Amino acid sequence: MLEGGKEDGEGDRDDEEFVLIEDEEEEEEEEDEDKLLQRHSGDDWEVSGLLLFGSHRILCKELPPRTVGYTWQLAYSTSRHGASLKSLYRKLSGTDSPVIIVIKDALDEIFGAFLSHPLRPSEMFYGTGETFLFMLHPRFKCFKWTGENSFFIKGDLDCFAIGGGSGHFGLWVDENLYLGRSSPCYTFNNCCLSETDDFRVMELEVWKFS
Repeated sequence: MLEGGKEDGEGDRDDEEFVLIEDEEEEEEEEDEDKLLQRHSGDDWEVSGLLLFGSHRILCKELPPRTVGYTWQLAYSTSRHGASLKSLYRKLSGTDSPVIIVIKDALDEIFGAFLSHPLRPSEMFYGTGETFLFMLHPRFKCFKWTGENSFFIKGDLDCFAIGGGSGHFGLWVDENLYLGRSSPCYTFNNCCLSETDDFRVMELEVWKFS
């Protein structure tokens, strides 16, 4: 007998049973998350260089109901298709689904935007209040529409912008998909998505729903 009134090994068994219960609870939580993920992204989706499985799960929870059940399809990637805004517009021509833009900068931070409509050249801002900005790594935060203005999406031949107000864009990227800028804006009341206002794009992906 050990001091405390328990035979040798008895306490160890209790600890093992506790760990097993914890494991079962974690497995149940993962199963619930997997079901949610499947409902949001369909039965199959392509592998992303930027969206880790965990961040994909988190982002799914913020998407509007009309995206549920659709498969995420990689429409454009700078690593596959080169870095050109014109090429991006061509890849999205004919697309009528919402799109997700995901960016990794030179500091390995990952952020982006969900767009209610695909990117295209436009004379004026377009889109709806479903549009939002987000940060994914190293921390997650989502910035939804404030109702302050309707500066959702703007596509030019030399840049694109998401969110605006008082001369500041929530997210702005140049025609070479290399230089970007993020600033607080009235549309989403967001903070700067990157560590610094100006950033360099290391990789950019655009996902559509099909």
